[in-house]
Amino acid sequence: MTEKEIQPKTETRSQFKKRKKSEERKTENREKIRIRLIPIWLRIILVLCAIVISVLSGIIVGYGVIGDGKPMDALSKSTWTHIVDLVNKK
Repeated sequence: MTEKEIQPKTETRSQFKKRKKSEERKTENREKIRIRLIPIWLRIILVLCAIVISVLSGIIVGYGVIGDGKPMDALSKSTWTHIVDLVNKK
């Protein structure tokens, strides 16, 4: 074996950059397929459910704890008609 065959192959900086660029071009040409764990339609439903739950719990806490009423009375129709009447001043 000659001395060149024994020594490991070394690259210059410019050769390394050229090789890297060609590898990057190859990966850019491939399309990335993204697989979502939770589909978009399910995310929208989950967010809407979270909003409804937080609004209802806020109404119950606000009426029951802060307002010194019964917490479940906050969800009754008569309470809301009374609130609407107060706002509209009937």
